Amino acid sequence: MKTTAYSWDEVAQSNEDLPAVVDWRNMDGINYLSWNKNQHIPQYCGSCWAQGSTSAIADRFNILNGGLATSPVGLDAQTIVNCQAGGSCDGGNPTLVYKYAHNTGIPHSSCEQYTAYNLQGRMCTDIDICRDCTWPPPAEGETGMENCTAVEYEKYYISEHYAVAGIEKMKAELYKNGPISCGIHATDLFETTYVGITEGQGNYIYSEKVLFPMINHEISVIGYGTDATTGEQYWIGRNSWGTYWGDYGFFYMAMEGNNLGINTNCLAGTPTYTKPKREEETFTQ
Repeated sequence: MKTTAYSWDEVAQSNEDLPAVVDWRNMDGINYLSWNKNQHIPQYCGSCWAQGSTSAIADRFNILNGGLATSPVGLDAQTIVNCQAGGSCDGGNPTLVYKYAHNTGIPHSSCEQYTAYNLQGRMCTDIDICRDCTWPPPAEGETGMENCTAVEYEKYYISEHYAVAGIEKMKAELYKNGPISCGIHATDLFETTYVGITEGQGNYIYSEKVLFPMINHEISVIGYGTDATTGEQYWIGRNSWGTYWGDYGFFYMAMEGNNLGINTNCLAGTPTYTKPKREEETFTQ
């Protein structure tokens, strides 16, 4: 269960005014984000549930570490897929990634190459979590796995994980603690037509009317802002469809109104390098 105060309660109790802009790509000149990813390379893989969640958790470790002056933290989405810690390339549940991070810990992204592929014919073992391989390189058509061994690795945990929903709670959480992962209803129009457009033109903020949004895609929200010309508020989102999509992989979504359900289903976790007591609950509300 959650043992610390919620960010929105802290803001309310202190009568603290939230800033007009929160953008973890540039907080007082410092970038705290891990790198952007493409879940569909080298082949199509429905791993958004693993990508959006591990990105948000990794970003919070970078905040914990004070920025990217040292090697930035990225967390291994392929390990999450290999161990079916919530799903597979056929889709999954991001909540269970947070549970895995709490109970088991996630390795650094250098542990497993992202292959966009489910394990075949076996369950996840140590070599599917973190491994290293030696000479010689495999012949064409061979995996070379006979020259690979499991290795010890640092584990990135979260001490607690919890749901976040609604504009005020999301803004307080982003300001106080960092990026969150959120579900959206990703439509064909959103996927194929969104591009980043210069601020001030008013149409770079995405809005699409969907009568009953059904969450089918996980992204991370890394901040919020207000258009200087129109005054419209927006969320700054990060997708996992490559940097050639949108604004180098980012997008700007309307904070209110027709926003594909982005305000309704978000998750957050508190990063720690210390293994927490095992928590059987999926998350606390």
